[in-house]
Amino acid sequence: MNNTKRRMDLVLLPIVLLAAFLNGYGIWNDQYANSYYTTAVGSMLSNFHNFYYASLDSAGSVTVDKPPVVFWIQTAFAYVFGLHGWSVILPQVLAGIGSVLLIYFMVKPTYGLAAARISALTLATVPVVAAVSRTNNIDSMLVFTLLLGSWFLFKGSKQGSAWRILVAFGLIGLAFNMKMLQAYMILPAFYLFYLLAFQAKWRRKIILLIGSTAVLAVVSLSWAVTVDSIPEDERPYIGSSETNSVMELAFGYNGLSRLTGQQNTSGNAGMPNAAGQGNNRGNRGDSTSAPNQTGSGAPGTGQGVNAPDNDSMNGSNGMNAMGGMNGPNGNFPNDMEMPNGRNFGSNGGGGMGGMFGTGEKGPLRLFQTELSGQASWLLPVVLLGCIAIFAGLRRRNITNKHKEALFWLAWLLPVAAFFSVAGFFHQYYLIMLAPPIAALTGAGYVAMWKLYRERIGWQAWLLPVSVLLTTLFGWYIMQVYNDTIGVGWSISELIAGILVTVILVVMLRRTHRWKQGFIVAGFVVMLIGPIYWAFTPITYGGNSMIPAAGPTGSNSMFGGAGMGMTMGNGAEGTEMPSTGGRGGMGNRNEEVDIATLNYLKEHNTGETYLFATTDYNQAAPYIIDEKASVITLGGFSGSDPVYTTEQLEQLVKSGQVKYFMVGGMGGRGGNSDISDWIKEHGTEIPTSEWQTGTDSGSTDSGGAGNRAGFGFGGQTTLYEVKL
Repeated sequence: MNNTKRRMDLVLLPIVLLAAFLNGYGIWNDQYANSYYTTAVGSMLSNFHNFYYASLDSAGSVTVDKPPVVFWIQTAFAYVFGLHGWSVILPQVLAGIGSVLLIYFMVKPTYGLAAARISALTLATVPVVAAVSRTNNIDSMLVFTLLLGSWFLFKGSKQGSAWRILVAFGLIGLAFNMKMLQAYMILPAFYLFYLLAFQAKWRRKIILLIGSTAVLAVVSLSWAVTVDSIPEDERPYIGSSETNSVMELAFGYNGLSRLTGQQNTSGNAGMPNAAGQGNNRGNRGDSTSAPNQTGSGAPGTGQGVNAPDNDSMNGSNGMNAMGGMNGPNGNFPNDMEMPNGRNFGSNGGGGMGGMFGTGEKGPLRLFQTELSGQASWLLPVVLLGCIAIFAGLRRRNITNKHKEALFWLAWLLPVAAFFSVAGFFHQYYLIMLAPPIAALTGAGYVAMWKLYRERIGWQAWLLPVSVLLTTLFGWYIMQVYNDTIGVGWSISELIAGILVTVILVVMLRRTHRWKQGFIVAGFVVMLIGPIYWAFTPITYGGNSMIPAAGPTGSNSMFGGAGMGMTMGNGAEGTEMPSTGGRGGMGNRNEEVDIATLNYLKEHNTGETYLFATTDYNQAAPYIIDEKASVITLGGFSGSDPVYTTEQLEQLVKSGQVKYFMVGGMGGRGGNSDISDWIKEHGTEIPTSEWQTGTDSGSTDSGGAGNRAGFGFGGQTTLYEVKL
């Protein structure tokens, strides 16, 4: 009992509680979270077919754009607690807390208690970690899984345990089935550390490495190969893929395309007025096989397919396509320029660079205003801390401290290099930087602490210099937002940093009982900015679809630049609605229209599905809140070639569906063949009969069809199709 008490670290408890608060406070206010994924969870609850494939809709027609493992976990939570925004967010909250504990227990054995505490506190307060962990996006669970694999790698290498090494690589394979190639970003660190640290003869080491790689490959590709081997008319269409293939999705859209930024035309497909690009997707040529729409199958092959997904609002072309967001003269406000002067056209870092606030490509991209507030705050202390760790390195004296520091560097540097040149990513992907930054901050600060205390030459100056540079960088990040948060925060960190630095310099050659207290104060001062930023998703509101930290993080689709801007070319234009708190564009979180629900139920004559829609946003509240059976005709953007007109005809003739909603975000739908077929064979229902708040007898495209719930300038028409 006494030994247990000695092993308990009471300082860790408030750190964990802080992480729990940052990750979990207020999640009960998020009605749908990221409705794209929550809709899939609602569909997955209905039957095993939808569960296994992570189907977006009730019919098992099309999958979401990511593998299913995280959605399996979210579905399990929704099964236990009911389907709510908070219940699908809760797994990520727990994963964020688990990551803090894992980093603590990974750092402590080698670098000591102080380093472990610093690392845990750092990870808990990395702003992007807090922003992502309070949503149902995948990345928090991904990072937890990667850290768990790293923990097994550390244990296995130190103990010479083969089974732990196999488990470590198997967990990376499991992470692949969460977010595909993003999980492989830490493989350089895994292979390097294994070769340096695993205690065994080289023959055994190589054999085990080959076996571990085989486990990695088998676990990684198990679901993808299984799904791709199933006939296409017996499974859903693979959402956002070009060839209805999981493998292509993994290594194309969710792989190489993230680096190059050269998305296929899916970036525009399905977006309003997308120059007709989305219309071509619906032409599936020789695909005539009808899907089995009883929950056991979906459409056949599609050719020339584009791939929109939860991330797919692409570059400058994507913005030009967004007719539903244009001003009166068809121009985006400020001629494609952000309100505070940030251009998000072709010069914004390539591909997705400007539009999603990811800055310009280059070696200093992580230090630019657009990205620095997410995870970069402590990079100066990481840099100087690594100098302190490796200062005493000798060829024949490579210790565990050096090996583990190399592991974290081999995680950090390739990931940082990727995000410095990548063409297509969101700010919240930077959560991948958080674990190595946290570990190296703890290890490095303690190393500098020791050098400072022992007054070892020039190395003793690393600590005060790190405090000064880090607080200066924190001031640089915050001062951009002085108009929003006030000048007090940035000036306070700057003044406190300079003051503590001066005190540390003065005390360098002296002995004083407060010396250690000022060393601790130096670290606390460096955390002023990160902690404030980590609280911003709570204090300023978050964005469940594209989360980001910062005072304007709720508008993070546009890189944190406020979206309370004016549409059109004049000051009197139409104000663009804020997206704070309940999701950004593409996550409009419509709510159930009771009049619509009642009409569809009253006029249902035994059809399996309440209605079919070209816009998943229209289906989302009915699937989530009402547990209704709804078909989405085209995946995320409405442009996946899920159905042909022949298949729709078969659905109607077989009595599975008769009502179709067409329209949404500025006419979002993408597949003109499908929309034209519905309009040709359907009877338009007057809006006064099925929508709330419409004028009697109105059948035009205004009124409720243009209400905010249907997007910017969008309209929705209900058709009844009888054949």
